Amino acid sequence: MENRLKHYREAQGWSQGELARRLGVSRQTINAVETDKYDPSLPLALRMARLFAVEVPELFIDHWEPEA
Repeated sequence: MENRLKHYREAQGWSQGELARRLGVSRQTINAVETDKYDPSLPLALRMARLFAVEVPELFIDHWEPEA
């Protein structure tokens, strides 16, 4: 899964710490998501999308395709 969290965060001019504060999580959580070491829970992904005013699939891109 690819994520664009860092792109959206930097576009706002926010540090990882500032984004973490706005979402109520630790800076380490933001770092882990941005470096693909952690997939956020659905509630956290929804909060992230709402904060950036985008849909979840714009933040987290899944390249999986079902087998025919």
